Amino acid sequence: MRLLEEKIKNDGLVLNDNVLKVDSFLNHQIDPVLMNEVGKEFALRFKEESITKIVTIESSGIAPAVFAGLHLNVPVIFARKRKSLTLIDDLLTASVHSFTKDETNEISISNKYLNSNDRVLIIDDFLANGQAALALVDLVQQAQANVTGIGIVIEKSFQPGSQKLNDLGLRVESLARIASLANGKVKFINEKVEELI
Repeated sequence: MRLLEEKIKNDGLVLNDNVLKVDSFLNHQIDPVLMNEVGKEFALRFKEESITKIVTIESSGIAPAVFAGLHLNVPVIFARKRKSLTLIDDLLTASVHSFTKDETNEISISNKYLNSNDRVLIIDDFLANGQAALALVDLVQQAQANVTGIGIVIEKSFQPGSQKLNDLGLRVESLARIASLANGKVKFINEKVEELI
């Protein structure tokens, strides 16, 4: 998705060979025009899947998931990382480790919002090692619902997350696929490599 790639190149900040900071438009301050286009693109890519629900994780996955839900006309459920006084009964739970924050959280959603008739699209902001996506898959499967696919805004293709999900037979659609963050520069998978003469 060219618009997203341009936004990453212009406004993203490479902190090191593994970390890309996109808080100016995706996960601290949100660009609603860009997120609307992201939602349209996910809706287009998954339009034939008869999706009934979208599942994401708080907090960075919420914006792209809500816009995808708007364009697919389906509800969005987000897994909470913290316990709530109102979210106490009949919970589906899974553990997820964040390599960026170096912490493990137990995430949960209410079992009443998913059932075996649901066809679920999982959406998240980043895919790196795949821990968040795998935890969301676990939650959906606990509800005996069907995972129709996984939509990722930014995939770090040089890390193993996508391969882990593909090995499980899951369809992964990433809107921007990063090949490298080496030397402080973002290189996308689809960029042509200059031939050495």
